[in-house]
Amino acid sequence: MKGIGILEYLKNHLVVGDGAIATYLYQQGAPVGTCYELYNLTHPKMIADVHQAYEQAGSKLITTNTYGANRERLERYGYGHKVTRINREAVKIARESIQSDTYIAGSIGSIVAGRVTQYDSDEYHDLYEEQATALLHAGVDIILLETFMDLQELLIAINAIRPLTDTPIVAQLSLLEVSRTRDGHSLTDAFAQLQKHGAAGVGLNCRMGPLEIIRALEKTIVPQDLLISAFPNAGRLGESDGELRYKSAPSYFGETAQLLINQGVSIIGGCCGTTPAHIQEIVQIAQSKTPITRINPPVVPEACEILSQPPKRTESTVLEKVAQKRTIICEFDPPKDLDVQSFLLGSQELYKSGVDAITLADNSLASARMSNLALGALLKSQLGIEPLIHVSCRDRNLLGQQSHLMGLHALGIDQILVITGDPTRIGDLPGASSVYDVTSFELISMIKQMNQGLAFTGRPLKQQAQFIVGSAFNPHVRQIESAVARLEKKIQAGADYAMTQPIYDKQTIIKLYEATRHLDIPIFVGIMPITGYRNALFLHNEVPGIKIADDVIRRFESISDPAVARQIGVEIAKDLLDTAMTYFPGIYLITPFSYWPMTVELTRYIREKDARAAQDSA
Repeated sequence: MKGIGILEYLKNHLVVGDGAIATYLYQQGAPVGTCYELYNLTHPKMIADVHQAYEQAGSKLITTNTYGANRERLERYGYGHKVTRINREAVKIARESIQSDTYIAGSIGSIVAGRVTQYDSDEYHDLYEEQATALLHAGVDIILLETFMDLQELLIAINAIRPLTDTPIVAQLSLLEVSRTRDGHSLTDAFAQLQKHGAAGVGLNCRMGPLEIIRALEKTIVPQDLLISAFPNAGRLGESDGELRYKSAPSYFGETAQLLINQGVSIIGGCCGTTPAHIQEIVQIAQSKTPITRINPPVVPEACEILSQPPKRTESTVLEKVAQKRTIICEFDPPKDLDVQSFLLGSQELYKSGVDAITLADNSLASARMSNLALGALLKSQLGIEPLIHVSCRDRNLLGQQSHLMGLHALGIDQILVITGDPTRIGDLPGASSVYDVTSFELISMIKQMNQGLAFTGRPLKQQAQFIVGSAFNPHVRQIESAVARLEKKIQAGADYAMTQPIYDKQTIIKLYEATRHLDIPIFVGIMPITGYRNALFLHNEVPGIKIADDVIRRFESISDPAVARQIGVEIAKDLLDTAMTYFPGIYLITPFSYWPMTVELTRYIREKDARAAQDSA
């Protein structure tokens, strides 16, 4: 057995850790997408061979194969009930496959793992406590927290584990940019907080290669008495000869090891892409060295992040308007072709008739249409019309979503409607992928974070966005109370207003009012005129929740002239508007099949009726 604990050993010795497990298993033939933590039960010899290969390369600290062995991750594979067994077996494999004087680090990885940072702190506390309890009971020498992009999640993990044990905890962050965490903390601040919460050591691992980690440490104040660890990737992941590979050669790790030691790093290993050959190069440099007392850089006060003022709005928002008067939002879908002029002509006529904003769908019904961002910019710049842009969760990953929103901000387009979006399989490109990185609830919350001057990652944006965020509302459910409860959650996430799906009966409008009158956001009631008999049949029989009265359908049955049918649809819509205008100041007119003259007539009807009411009350 080891004669002294790892903290005592580190006072006079450098410790070389091991390298990657998952990418090394892949190089040995393990398939991509596998739950490698399950290999502790199904392929224990394969894991033992990895540990032995690293120890033979000179590793003095072997990491258990438990990076993702938490309940949340294991449940994706159907093994959430095996958390304790998988973690304890991992320690047993490590213990039995290496020499008695080699230390064992119990690996615990980030549960967020690069995804969006919307999670339940109490739930994560319990998940970390469960995994750590199993590792500690099995007898690890140190807890190694790995690949945490967000300081707040890392603090949750430490606060869950620290009360369980006196075993040292080394807390490692993974950076997207040098010297700053994803949630916006400087590395200096992060390390200070980690020490305060009980970390014996701090460090960096993953995503960055050796030199980027060195650059980060050179700019960071590390509190005294904290161990420093570094487990860099083998450079950046890139494609070479049709394969994804990490670039850094083993010899490069040997060349940079001394630079890490010069920064006061006393635990050095490797992360993604590293192999026993990389570790062997580090050992050749570190084996004859002793720890170097770190000399921090001069303390430079962190510059205060001064947010510049966003461009001033030149028009009142729909929120400001609807608080004062009848407000009409009109949906006019972008074209499926390249003809912009027809769209601009229709938009101009709608604006002249009195709509307050034109809302543009985001590839509605999962069919490819012209970019609503581009058309919104044309409406604003060429016609002076305020656009209201739909933002779908379906079409963009988080990277594209934030980029899209930043572009909207740059164009001064800040009124948006967040929707989930119909799945691509129902559209005109059914082979396209539906992204859905986040739910509409999460996206609303993240957009409101941009209004605080913070990116999705928490990084400062140097300016606060001004997004007015709307939410879709579906009243066509058996229990409207459940739909209202869902809307209430969206309001909690930051929704400023709601726009309903089209309604075709007065009773539903009244029911909607009674169910939502307690809410403190405006509701824009959706009205879309019927265009003919087949359209009525489709809405009644094929669109979930929508019911068209039998007498309404019969009115269209004998009409063969499309123009006459559309006029009947307008008259029916006017009747619905009479009720909607009684209960709601916000109206959402939906233009069917780009027949904008129908919406123009309805808009004029609303304005004329309001004008007559004003005259009567004068």
